Amino acid sequence: MTTINTQTHLNRAFDLVIRNGKVATATETFEADLGVIDGKIAAIAAGLPTGKRDIDARGRWVLPGGVDSHCHVEQLSGMGLMCADDFYSATVSAAFGGNTTIMPFAAQHRGDSVREVLEDYSARAEEKAVIDYGFHVIVTNLDDQALKIDLPQAIRQGVTSIKVFMTYERMKLDDYQILDVLALADREGALVMVHAENNDVIRWLGDRLVERGLNAPKYHAVAHSGLAETEATNRVVTLSRILETPIMIVHVSEAETLDCIRQAQQKGAALYAETCPQYLFLTAADIDKPGVEGAKFCCSPPPRDERCQRAMWQGLIEGTLSLYSSDHAPYRWDETGKLPKGEKTGFREMANGLPGIEVRMPLLFSEGYLKGRLTINEFVALTATNHARMYGLYPRKGSIAVGADADIVIWDEEREITITNDLLHDNVDYTPYEGMKVTGWPDTVINRGRVVIDNGELKVTRGSGEFLPCGLPEPVAKARASRNPEALIRKLVDTPL
Repeated sequence: MTTINTQTHLNRAFDLVIRNGKVATATETFEADLGVIDGKIAAIAAGLPTGKRDIDARGRWVLPGGVDSHCHVEQLSGMGLMCADDFYSATVSAAFGGNTTIMPFAAQHRGDSVREVLEDYSARAEEKAVIDYGFHVIVTNLDDQALKIDLPQAIRQGVTSIKVFMTYERMKLDDYQILDVLALADREGALVMVHAENNDVIRWLGDRLVERGLNAPKYHAVAHSGLAETEATNRVVTLSRILETPIMIVHVSEAETLDCIRQAQQKGAALYAETCPQYLFLTAADIDKPGVEGAKFCCSPPPRDERCQRAMWQGLIEGTLSLYSSDHAPYRWDETGKLPKGEKTGFREMANGLPGIEVRMPLLFSEGYLKGRLTINEFVALTATNHARMYGLYPRKGSIAVGADADIVIWDEEREITITNDLLHDNVDYTPYEGMKVTGWPDTVINRGRVVIDNGELKVTRGSGEFLPCGLPEPVAKARASRNPEALIRKLVDTPL
């Protein structure tokens, strides 16, 4: 097999050997031992010599550590609310769920400096994270300092993905501004991520609902119409095609939006998309609970109906959706998060977002791989490899190969778990997946050769994770290789400011 390297480094003992496991990457499945030296995979072969530490993985899956490339950690929301999880609690929870890398957002709000936001965020992560991390940056304030100095510098320093919002009054950009971001990303080598919902549609529907006294959480899903998502997606895809610039549509939930994405991809658009657990395992019916209980299931965009749920599964299976991320947005079930006005909280006042960083991979392992919807290789691609490729971390992250970081998870595929909030390690006091039964759970989690989780115990200290500078995202490299440099619009965009 092409992934097996028989080099055994006989001149030096392995720091760690994982032996007798069933190894899977995004493309191959085989049985082999893995030898680790200095935090890297140094050998993949049968019968490796004993290491300083040996782990017997006989009969178990040995998979790449998960890469969760969409999560919100220690971040102020557009409403000015701080997430419940800081970098310590979020990375601990992520690790228990089989992740070895996370990519949260350094968020620039109106009036903020991109440079200062990144410096502050970096300091918080360096002090607390227990696994590795890279950053995206959210932009809302596109002055000359941001466009000409701070964002180009951030990209050169390894923050090579920029997120823009088409909704939320305090964060949204108009089409002109989005074109500015696309042009910047094109010049500097970054990928643009888009929260695609039509803000005016949501605002108009929300106003009509409130006028009629319809404030319960379930009306959040009515205001955030699926057509608002589809319209915004179609619009931003058009903007990206004008500049031939790749984009990533995050947290796709609506079947018609998926149709729009599929059709654009078939026309050759450099368009990528992700979905999340809430769109596979929850529906709008979950939001329709007595009182404010439905707020536990409110995020933007919201879970849809069972037809949309089936469509998201199909999108993953066929490859229209190439990423499966948690969109972990943790808020507590109190006045600091979901219920700022207690039982009188309306759908416009509660924090939008759901926790899910720890259950992302077990849910898909159980309901995707073990139920036969996905192969084990597709599971690896959707939870690890595609994320690393998308955001410039491959081949260091996202696979099991000689020279890659020893980010390895040993899975117990027979362990049966009933998800409860008490089981999880985030700082949220509820889970929207309470009572769901899954089969399969991460048993041992290894990051850069360090055993992070073993026998249900955390084995590393806060601050031991490392920052990951991201390289050129793979979609950007592909777009640069295939574009027509003689096109008039291309000449315009390539002209330096």
